[in-house]
Amino acid sequence: MAEVLPFPIARRRDFIRKQATHAARMNPDAAVRYVERQLLAQRDSMRRRGIAETLIDRELHGMTAAMYAEFLQAKSVMGGA
Repeated sequence: MAEVLPFPIARRRDFIRKQATHAARMNPDAAVRYVERQLLAQRDSMRRRGIAETLIDRELHGMTAAMYAEFLQAKSVMGGA
């Protein structure tokens, strides 16, 4: 059986930017819940594709870091940090 390797989520810049910008418009509690739902959705999607848990964890870590960076950028552009 072949090992399935995901395309790095953190490199999907448009996707990351869209999610982070959306979260930046929310109050802090709602933003945290939104990001958690997005991470769970990505985890479920990768599991369905047969990606190994260690790779899923790595990808979600990268996605979290990329979303956080974009979130901070969006907040600074919106005038609230």
